[in-house]
Amino acid sequence: MDRGSGSGSTLAGILYGAGAGALWGLVFLGPELARGFSPLELTIGRYLLFGLISAMLIAPRWRKLAPGLDRQAWIGLTWLAVAGNTLYYILLSTAVQKGGIAMTSLVVGFVPIAVTIVGSRAFGAVPLGRLAPSLLLCAAGAICIGWQAIALPASGSVGTQLVGLLAAIGALVSWTAYAVGNSRWLARLRHISAHEWNLLIGLTTGAQSLLLIPLALMLAEGRHGAADWARFAAVSIAVCLAGSIFGNAFWNRMNRLLPLTLVGQMILFETLFALIYGFLWENRLPTALEMAAFALLVLSLLSCIAAHRKPGARLSEAG
Repeated sequence: MDRGSGSGSTLAGILYGAGAGALWGLVFLGPELARGFSPLELTIGRYLLFGLISAMLIAPRWRKLAPGLDRQAWIGLTWLAVAGNTLYYILLSTAVQKGGIAMTSLVVGFVPIAVTIVGSRAFGAVPLGRLAPSLLLCAAGAICIGWQAIALPASGSVGTQLVGLLAAIGALVSWTAYAVGNSRWLARLRHISAHEWNLLIGLTTGAQSLLLIPLALMLAEGRHGAADWARFAAVSIAVCLAGSIFGNAFWNRMNRLLPLTLVGQMILFETLFALIYGFLWENRLPTALEMAAFALLVLSLLSCIAAHRKPGARLSEAG
């Protein structure tokens, strides 16, 4: 796998990962801001717009891209659009609305562990033993994030909380599969830029959203006023631009600069920023447990970065 090498590439990759996390953290607020709409409706709104923008941006370069996409590439794009976009956002929105942001952050916060474990099996990857401290710190931080949500009385029924938990676990599995698969496809298709790959996924996701419209109409409950639709449109536009256009573009650039074992840890930025936005939205300071989670997650990131530094770099710095 031809990844970027050197401290410059690593630093750039980390910065791209932080940028993606800052933008993706906003996605957790979407279901709360448009709570009157179902997860399916929120997904369609976000990804129809993503598909439309992708189609407009990719049109001028379509003749150049099309010959390089065979049947396997289109199957891969379809699968990635489902795992990383359509199915993932339906599950994430359900988890946030049924179980809350804290519980959802707890479960999705384990994505770095899952991706790092899978990535450790790749040729030339950092051994899992060297990554163990980072993984343990990540797990401890994720547990702290959701501990209060588990310890405090649930705001909904046990059944509702269980649905939220199962949806969050589903989102964890779905996004882990996407993160691993997307990284491998980007490494395989070197003739397609990270931005172009993101637009191709957007085009595929938009087509999937069109197919979901009849199902959404069948399952629709009640009617929404003009103000509700205005809020829905604003949330869809914001989440699409921040998460799907710019966030995905940063993430794909990072994928080509960092090994998969470090890519997994970059997802922690999404959890950190989701919590920060949550505090701002709730107009409060973090609690002691939340502060501990921040410290543990930051230490996890630093530990993982240190584990990926080449022995030669350590010796030169020590001298």
